[in-house]
Parts: sequence; structure tokens; C-alpha cells
Amino acid sequence: MIRLSIPARQALSKLSLPVLVAAAFGLMLLGKADTILAERARMALNDSLGPIYAVLSEPLRAIDRAVSDAGNLWNLRTDNAKLREENEYLRRWQSIALALDSENARLKASLNWIPDPTANYVTARVVADAGGVYARAALLEVGPNHSIKKSQIALDERGLIGRVTEVGSRTARVLLITDLNSRIPVIMETSRARAILVGTNGPRPRLLYWPEGVQPQEGERIVTSAEANAFPANLPIGTVQHTANGVPEVQPFAQLNRLEVVRIFDYGLGGVVAPETQSRPTPGRH
Repeated sequence: MIRLSIPARQALSKLSLPVLVAAAFGLMLLGKADTILAERARMALNDSLGPIYAVLSEPLRAIDRAVSDAGNLWNLRTDNAKLREENEYLRRWQSIALALDSENARLKASLNWIPDPTANYVTARVVADAGGVYARAALLEVGPNHSIKKSQIALDERGLIGRVTEVGSRTARVLLITDLNSRIPVIMETSRARAILVGTNGPRPRLLYWPEGVQPQEGERIVTSAEANAFPANLPIGTVQHTANGVPEVQPFAQLNRLEVVRIFDYGLGGVVAPETQSRPTPGRH
């Protein structure tokens, strides 16, 4: 074992902080110099850590399910009474829905309606809430022979989650709709007015830029718009809820804080172009 004198140890302790600062500054410069290189390095690290995340997430899911089951047993009587009320409410709406569905089918037949093509999708498991360069994102384990591409749409069984921003050989990262970098064209279902849904890094994104003379209504459903060919139309997102200051925010349908399995849909949209596919100017040419 090498023994260092006290002055040598003091000198090394003084040098450790500047060396770490210089290394961090160098990594920042490297990331700014070539974002694609930095992104590939992040995804390579995610690919190597993805199996570890998957193994560690299983006992955590088991504990979470056990706690959830205990809470459900405690509230079983209240839940049963609520379910009876909801069943009665749904029975009243069932006859209305069947009549509207029959009428809708007749109208489409008379108009020779061409339905939208069904989008292909793959299912992936969330292994970590790894944001990377984002505050709100999810890391998916997708396997070695996946067909996931950037800008594809992620949904759970309730509604929109976000959009794929990074793809590796075994993992993919989804930017959630609540992230500060998220911008989604939407439609307010009641007024049919268009707006932009902007992430806040909080639990609920915010509505901005709706037309003059229109006010988002409390409880109004918000769905995606096909504006700019970035999202398909009418994907469910959430409902409007105003803050104490009257700011319209959207409570997502998707359970973004409890994501386990998501579906990645390929709608064949070209509104968002991945950085790798953008042409770069050749030096010396104008």
C-alpha cells in the first residue's frame, strides 16, 4: 500500500474538485458539439442498463401490487356501492349508445365513408422513469429486433402518453405529454376550437393559444389535432381543469405516474423529422 505524505494528500484533495469540474465541463462541450453522438452514447448506456432495470423493477412492481391490493380490500364495501351506481348509469347510456351507433353506421353507408386505416403497434414494458435530457420521460425495453422509430405515438389503455424521441438497439425513450419540451396540437371537443397543449414538468400540461372568443370549459374533453401532420386526430388526452388562478390545465387520462406497459403506434406521419434524417449543408456550398 502506497503511503502519501500529508502535504501530498492535501494537494490531491485540492486538485480533485478542479479536475471534476473540468471533466464535467468537457462532457458538456462534447454534448453541445455533437448532439447525435451524445444521444447515441446515452442510448448505448440505456441499452446496457435496460436488462438491469427490468430485473430490479419486478420486485418493486410486486410490492406496489401488494400495497394496492391491501388498500383495495380496505375500501371494498365503498367501491361496491360506487360500482352499483355506475352500472345503473351505464345501463341508461347503453341504449343511447346502441341507437347512435346504428344511426352512425347508416349515415356512413349512405355517404360511402372510407374508414381510416388501422395503425400497427408494438407493446413495450416501462423499465425506468429515466428522463435523460428530459424531466418527464419513460424508458422502454423493446428487444433487439424492434421496429420502433422516432416520432411514433405512445398510448396506454386510457389515452395519449407521449412520443418516441430516442431509439436504441434494445431500449427507447418516450417524451411524456407533461414534459416542458412537449408541444401538442389539440382540439377542445365541445367548442371544436384548436389550441396547443404545453407541458409544465408538473402532473398536468397547460392549454395555450386558443382562439379569441373561446374559453376552455371545466371538464371539457381534449383530443389531438392532425395539425402539422405530427399526431393523428382524435386521440384522447384528458379533461380541462382550471387552477385556482383560472389557468386551464388538462388532467391526463393516462396514468403517467404508474406506467407499466405501453403501446407504440406507427401512424405513418411525417410531421416530425428525426435529426438523423435531416440533410446537413455541405461546407463550401450555398
